[in-house]
Amino acid sequence: MSKILITGAGSGLGKAASIALAKRGHKVYATTHREFQADNLKNIALKENLNDNLESFKLDITLKEDRNIVKDLDIDVLINNAGTGNSGSSIEVSIDKYRNVFETNVFSALELTQIAFNNMINQKSGRIIFLSSLSGRITVPFLSPYTSSKFALEGIVSSLKSEIKELDCCNIDIVLIEPGAYATGFNQRLVDKQFTWMKEKSYFKDKIEKLKKKQYGYFKLVEEKSFDSIIKQYIHAVEDKNPKFRYKAPLIQSAFIQGERILGK
Repeated sequence: MSKILITGAGSGLGKAASIALAKRGHKVYATTHREFQADNLKNIALKENLNDNLESFKLDITLKEDRNIVKDLDIDVLINNAGTGNSGSSIEVSIDKYRNVFETNVFSALELTQIAFNNMINQKSGRIIFLSSLSGRITVPFLSPYTSSKFALEGIVSSLKSEIKELDCCNIDIVLIEPGAYATGFNQRLVDKQFTWMKEKSYFKDKIEKLKKKQYGYFKLVEEKSFDSIIKQYIHAVEDKNPKFRYKAPLIQSAFIQGERILGK
């Protein structure tokens, strides 16, 4: 049994993974961005008889006082699952939108990791898991505020893995999970954001309807409705004795992305 802290557990894949890991006997600190999300998980724990395994509380990773909660927690595994996104044409989207996405997906995740890593160094073992995305491996037009943050995370985590190999004092695993498109509602909310302003003053305002049809249509076509394939990857990332660096799902989407990369697209 591992003691796991997972961020962004209030909805979507993080919520599903928290419940699945608790059901497998792990002690899971399922942290959420909002209090009501934590209350919802507490109700699920009560209903599913998981009170001993699933504990939930608010932890906004962008707040220093919330991140500092981790200093006093005894955990074996940190899953940096919390994330946000924004969208729009790169040439005109507000730079503040990029900053806000990077603040959550990159900087705050790294700050939380540094806190947890300090504890793991003291106990000479641990595992740190980062949620990236298949879209952190290949570009997606009009979603660059989100995808670029995942590209950045991929680079940082790759460096971190290599750096830790130089330490002889401990055994700390560094792992990436790269989900594809799942029907959590996140992708639709991500796409929505650009159209609150592009229709009024964008260079692309005359093509808004075409862009909407293309982007919403793409996710409607490719999104996986069942979370099972990616939740299995969360479980493997936590439980595998000798973990891989990357866990990816669904298979068809990950194979497509790999093919695109090979072709240089």
